[in-house]
Amino acid sequence: MRPTRQFFLSIIMLLAFAPVYADQDSAAVPKQAEKATWNVTQPGYSVTASQASIAVSEGTWMSLDISPDGQHIVFDLLGDIYRIPFEGGLAEPLRSGLAWEIQPRYSPDGQSLAFTSDIDGGDNIWVLDLVSDEARQVTFEKFRLYNSPSWHPDGQYIAARKHFTTSRSLGTGEIWLLDAHGSKNNPGVPIIERADPALQKELGEPTFAADGQSLYFTRDSTPGNTLDSNLKCIIQSCRRRG
Repeated sequence: MRPTRQFFLSIIMLLAFAPVYADQDSAAVPKQAEKATWNVTQPGYSVTASQASIAVSEGTWMSLDISPDGQHIVFDLLGDIYRIPFEGGLAEPLRSGLAWEIQPRYSPDGQSLAFTSDIDGGDNIWVLDLVSDEARQVTFEKFRLYNSPSWHPDGQYIAARKHFTTSRSLGTGEIWLLDAHGSKNNPGVPIIERADPALQKELGEPTFAADGQSLYFTRDSTPGNTLDSNLKCIIQSCRRRG
């Protein structure tokens, strides 16, 4: 294919304007301001917040847990965490605000809640002391984010799902065991790893057995690493039956 007149004109225009940027005095170009650390709870002037009052008696897509003494239920609703008497009544907010906080789980002694929060910029595991109302961060991931905390019966450890992606955005998970007191120097250890680094299928939702000797979790057990392998199996099965 021969180059068109428009092609040559485009090249000439690019060459004509390129020196303008290359020859500029660097001192004349204003330096970009240092990027400030973004705070979930303080989004800044670029976000205009509005408030709305709601009164509800039910919700959907909620996580809940019952206190060890059977007196209370904790649940999440629209990214906030509440506590309500087991026999019913008004819900008391335990965690509210701009951060998205979900999946509350009572510690075995009922004194703390493990939960998932993005208050540090991404989903991590946190623990709330119900006596002091102070929260501490257990995991400090910036990329391989956490969810679905589950307490070991001794109250010293938490199992959680750590999210991994390959070529599929929904990705898969691994289950990691965490020190409930957590620190940046103690990232935890994997106890259920992916079968393959290319795995795209679901693995997660850990729950400790009552004796602490076993761990239940969900896993897509169909063959292959990818979702298209599932479809091939379904098609092949239909052909055999047909």
